[in-house]
Amino acid sequence: MKKMLKGLGAALCVALPFIAQAPADAATPAATGSADQTLVQRGAYLAQLGDCAACHTAPKGKPFAGGLPMNTPMGRIYVTNITPDARTGIGGYTEADFARALREGVAKDGHNLYPAMPYPSYAKVDDDDVKALYAFFMHGVAPVQQANRESDIKWPLNMRWPLMFWNMAFLEKGAYRDKPGKDVAWNRGAYLVQGLGHCGSCHTPRGVAFQESALDESGSAFLSGALLDGWFASNLTGEHNAGLGRWSDEDLRTFLKTGANRHASAFGAMTSVINNSTQAMSDQDVAAVSTYLKSLPPVGGTGAAAYTYDPQATKVSLDRPANDAGARVYTAYCMHCHGVDGHGFAPMLAPLAGNPNVLAKDASSLINVTLNGTGDLVIDGVPSPFPMPGFAAVLDDQQIAEVLSFVRAGWNNGAPAVGAAEVAKLRQSTQAGR
Repeated sequence: MKKMLKGLGAALCVALPFIAQAPADAATPAATGSADQTLVQRGAYLAQLGDCAACHTAPKGKPFAGGLPMNTPMGRIYVTNITPDARTGIGGYTEADFARALREGVAKDGHNLYPAMPYPSYAKVDDDDVKALYAFFMHGVAPVQQANRESDIKWPLNMRWPLMFWNMAFLEKGAYRDKPGKDVAWNRGAYLVQGLGHCGSCHTPRGVAFQESALDESGSAFLSGALLDGWFASNLTGEHNAGLGRWSDEDLRTFLKTGANRHASAFGAMTSVINNSTQAMSDQDVAAVSTYLKSLPPVGGTGAAAYTYDPQATKVSLDRPANDAGARVYTAYCMHCHGVDGHGFAPMLAPLAGNPNVLAKDASSLINVTLNGTGDLVIDGVPSPFPMPGFAAVLDDQQIAEVLSFVRAGWNNGAPAVGAAEVAKLRQSTQAGR
């Protein structure tokens, strides 16, 4: 039974079509009348906060026209067209249709959406912001006639009717309501993190039916870190080692605007979030998000003592690399960027000493980024000069395990070693189809 539920949960997380294809004779309700450009512009900003482009725009594709392929254990799927084209997009949606899809996960034709479209978070978006988003997608996005591609997910995992029961169990309806006793900045930050930002979709652990274990700070697991698609989405609570406990408010604001600070650099899916979403946030909203996240108590750490930097043992290993296989790999491939002292050259080149991603109990992100590198951070149109390269073709599983074990032990990091079998497993899953 548990195995079946996990299989269903995996199916539920698949990002199948956000919106049903409109019939050929569909009207375009939003096309009549002149658009309020102020509302459209506000909607454009909100769409950036929601990072809509990251999922609904394929590489070299037209904005929001879909087509982005996603590999899942059940097969490949393609993200859908959400431009206002009447035939292949959402041009036939009224504002009420749009709101229902966004906040309740039900498409215009009545079929249930899969909750990889993060409607459990978008349920908290208020009416004014829904109106602005609708105005943007109908009047600020160019219609693109591009048919949605069917997935190859087989029956019975492609059935939608079980989602009605999933929603009954796990969907909390109702827009966010300000918490009494909290100031304006805290409530604004909570609204953005829990709602449009849908941070919990990646950073909160999932239950057996693939539901988020908590949707706000009232649940102890909220934003405590989670494994997703070969990456471990970081702990965003005040935990001292693997979380944000050692980050100042300025550190966090810098990371949201640029993707790097003195502690860490973005990689994996977070690169896209920085590129398409958080760097565009207003200073006021960035400050609000930081205020909220910095208020979260520590949860989900490794249980280790609070990190303190100690370079001595690592320096000895690097002085005599022939005595340590991991140190030999580090000296040959890593040291010129990350340094003998492990401090790197932040924020350009990430530190490894005390980096929360290095100290995390789950080493998936370190393995993944070592194998496959990461995409460019592009801030104000300028790509980062030193993206992390991938070493899948250069280092074998044992070498990667050795160097990451060295890094996780080095500079007093004190994190568990990495095994070659862990590397082999991620190599197989992430290199498939490349």
